[in-house]
Amino acid sequence: MNLDHLLQRADIWRGSEQSVRMPAIPTGFAELDAVFPGGGWPQGALTELLVPREGIGALQLLLPALARLSQQQRWIAWVAPPYIPYAPALAAAGVDLSRMLLIHPRAGSDGLWAIEQSLRSGTCGAVLAWPVVGDGKVLRRLQLAAAAGQSLGVLFRPEQAAERPSPAALRVQVSRHHDGVAVQVLKRRGGWVAGPVQLSLDQLLRQTPEPRLS
Repeated sequence: MNLDHLLQRADIWRGSEQSVRMPAIPTGFAELDAVFPGGGWPQGALTELLVPREGIGALQLLLPALARLSQQQRWIAWVAPPYIPYAPALAAAGVDLSRMLLIHPRAGSDGLWAIEQSLRSGTCGAVLAWPVVGDGKVLRRLQLAAAAGQSLGVLFRPEQAAERPSPAALRVQVSRHHDGVAVQVLKRRGGWVAGPVQLSLDQLLRQTPEPRLS
């Protein structure tokens, strides 16, 4: 593989990218905006949330941004969520429930197709997905789809996925802190690793009520 071909790869970071400010959606947490690329969740790009298990508070990090996006009359798509999102908590956080779209694919390949189409459609402000599989080639397609649709793409993946490369603009590891969560930036476009940023339960609840999955 020559250098020209190598530079075309989406998972290669270039030093010149550090000066480029990418569009971003404020997280609602000043501590996260300070270390995320562009000052928030990258718009038109893929973000990976790497978690040890479900229910540790990763979804709470997204609720202020989802509330903002839902008020823009764009869909918030949930693809293959492990549980049904708890509607009262979403509504209390300011999320417009009429803009929620739940997609339950029948197979893994159907799920990846649904993620890609939702990201590319241009009608979804955010796509939250729990893919069962996904190699580098698949992730690059999802990254390109997010860019085409100017959507916030968020993949919830097991923390073991951190050992494999990814073209995602932002990779974040979320773990349980003794009174909240710790957020470690493993990769951010235009910068190096950062964190951990520790958010207490009080900080999370100040922005959003305790979310539950029914």
